[in-house]
Amino acid sequence: MLALLLALTLAAPATARADIPHADIQCTDAARSTWLTQSQFRAQMKAQGFQITKFKVTAGNCYEIYGFDAQRRKVEIYHDPVSGRSMKVEQVRPRS
Repeated sequence: MLALLLALTLAAPATARADIPHADIQCTDAARSTWLTQSQFRAQMKAQGFQITKFKVTAGNCYEIYGFDAQRRKVEIYHDPVSGRSMKVEQVRPRS
């Protein structure tokens, strides 16, 4: 039984593990022609009160932003570029 549990754990998809690096987040498989343009996405975020200081497209087809949310908290957020939906949000803690 223990061997079966170990085998199932090792065979589980990588996305189920908590230790996956952020670069491995997969946001969409949709064609880029269906994505919001970067200017549309930035305008949408600005309208929600976000201030973007860094913007990039990840290998997992996410719009990744660094900046500040509407409450002025420093954040790192991965978004689905088709819907604009947040896929992963992290509040960045100030360095001590």
